[in-house]
Amino acid sequence: MRRTKAEAEETRNNILSAAERLFYEKGVSNATLEDVARAAGVTRGAIYWHFSNKTDLFLALYNSVQMPQEDMLAREIEEHGSDVLGNIEKLTVDWLDELASDEHRQRIFTILLRCDYSEDLMPVLERQQEVDDRHAALLENAFAKASREGYLDANWTPQSATKALWWMMGGLCSEWLLFGRRFDLAAEGKEGLERMFNGFRRVRSAIDMATSADLQPTA
Repeated sequence: MRRTKAEAEETRNNILSAAERLFYEKGVSNATLEDVARAAGVTRGAIYWHFSNKTDLFLALYNSVQMPQEDMLAREIEEHGSDVLGNIEKLTVDWLDELASDEHRQRIFTILLRCDYSEDLMPVLERQQEVDDRHAALLENAFAKASREGYLDANWTPQSATKALWWMMGGLCSEWLLFGRRFDLAAEGKEGLERMFNGFRRVRSAIDMATSADLQPTA
C-alpha cells in the first residue's frame, strides 16, 4: 500500500512538472491535458485520477508556490514595541531574494502574469485575488500599528503606504519576469525598498523618543 501511495504521488508530481513546463512554454490556454499527459509519460486517465480538469491542475500549480510568511507578520502586529516597518521591509526583501533564486517560482508567476483568464480559468484568478486581499489586509494592519505607535510619517496613511508598497512590488516583479530580467531584482529591489521605507519612517525627535520610553510598560 505504501508503494502504491508513493507511486501515485510520484505520478502526480510528474504531471505537475510537465504542466508547469508546458504552461510556461505554450501558455495555459494553448496547452491541452493531452499535451500534459504526453509530456508526463502518462495517460489522460492518470491526469483525471489526480485532477478533475485543467483548472484544478492549474490551481494545484499555484498552490505549490510558498506564499509570504503571513504568520510572522501577524505576530509582529500583535507584539508591542516591535519594529514593524523594519520587519515588513525584511519580509519584502526576502521575497525578492527568493523569487530571484527560485526558477520554479519564477515560472509559476510568469504563467500567472501571461495567462488569459477565460471563464474556465476564473477560479485561479479568484484564488489569487483572495490571497492578495488577505496579504493587503495584513500589510494595512501592520502599517496601522506603525502609525499608532508614531513610526509612520504623517504624509502616509496605512492605506496609501500599503498601496504604494503593493504597486512597487508588483511592478518590480512583473517588469523583471516579463521583460528579460534586465536588472538585478534582489539588489536593485532592495535598494528601492530601502528608499521607500526611509520615506515611510517618521523622523522622531528626542522629545518623541523620551515620551515613548515613558509610555513603555514596566516590569
